[in-house]
Amino acid sequence: MILCLLIERISIQHRVALFASTFHFISVSLNVQFTLSPLQMHDNISSGMMFQLVLTDKLKSHLQKVSTSQPDRPIMHPASQPLMNRIPDYYKSSYADNIGLFHGREIRRVPNANGGMGFVLQLSYADPTTFSNKESNDGKAVDPQGWSSEEITAYDGWRGDTYRKWRNAATYVDEGFDSFSSQFGKEAYGLNHRFYLHLDNQNRMWLSAEDGCEGTPKDGSGGLLGKLGGFLFG
Repeated sequence: MILCLLIERISIQHRVALFASTFHFISVSLNVQFTLSPLQMHDNISSGMMFQLVLTDKLKSHLQKVSTSQPDRPIMHPASQPLMNRIPDYYKSSYADNIGLFHGREIRRVPNANGGMGFVLQLSYADPTTFSNKESNDGKAVDPQGWSSEEITAYDGWRGDTYRKWRNAATYVDEGFDSFSSQFGKEAYGLNHRFYLHLDNQNRMWLSAEDGCEGTPKDGSGGLLGKLGGFLFG
């Protein structure tokens, strides 16, 4: 699958610099409110699934804090690593560090999601210090809007979606995401994924899930890079 993001009407309030694996800096804009328009997901068979991008409060706060700390800023993997299993130190685990790997979810049946199709792509914060090592699934749940302990322990995002456990609103609430229903609706349901950033041979930035689904910007106004400078799909 390929994900294409449309981002518009963004009030730019913060700058973050990402150190790319190709040894250059990308100036990145962070919008505090993160009012983002949809991304379009499609594959070779169907198209037109529009997802809204949402970052949790804890991840937004973290990215703002690391904007002046080069070692802690997210990295861009080179075009030679188009799949997550090709990045250095890849393991089939739930480990994430908000630098090379991110926790996230696809959430569906969300009322009023930008794009009009009820789809949201959420990225959340993970604490790498709570994992015993990069091969483990023993990290702690530290983001109130992010992965639960159950999602961390049972994660298997390298498998196909049809073989994995989707969660409904009631399950998210039971597992500690108290505001899930108020944020996404009582009928919403979702699936957790790990994500990473990489370039392609045309120097475009992609945000890719562990199972190979990925997204790159699609900016109707032609000014996406001027507005976002490359952050998360851009």
